[in-house]
Amino acid sequence: MTPFGERLRQLRAERNMTQKEMAARIGVSAAYLSALEHGHRGVPSWALLQRIIACLNIIWDDADELQRLALQSAPKVTIDTSGMHPMATELANLLQQSIAELSPEDLETLIHRLKVLKNR
Repeated sequence: MTPFGERLRQLRAERNMTQKEMAARIGVSAAYLSALEHGHRGVPSWALLQRIIACLNIIWDDADELQRLALQSAPKVTIDTSGMHPMATELANLLQQSIAELSPEDLETLIHRLKVLKNR
C-alpha cells in the first residue's frame, strides 16, 4: 500500500463509504479504486485526484496532504544516479536490495533522517 492509498482508505472509511460507492461517484471501477488504494496503480491523474477530493468533501490541509501523498506514492520508482558520486549509486542499490526487510520503525527513521538532510 502507498501513503496515498492508506490515507485515501482512511478518509473513505471515516465517511462510511464503500469502494464501490466511491468508485461510482468518481467515475472509475471498484477494481481500479482498490488497485489505487493498494499501490497496484501509479499516481492518479490531476483530474481524478480532484474528483476524489470533491467526493470526500475535503478542503485545505486535507486536500493539500492528499495531493502531496499522491505525488510521493509512485509504487515503482527509478533512480538515475548517472553523473552523481559513486556512493549515490551504492545507496540506491542498497536501498533497493534491503527495503523489503526494513521494519516500519526503520523506514520511519530513514525517512526522517533524509528529510532532515534535505532541508539543511
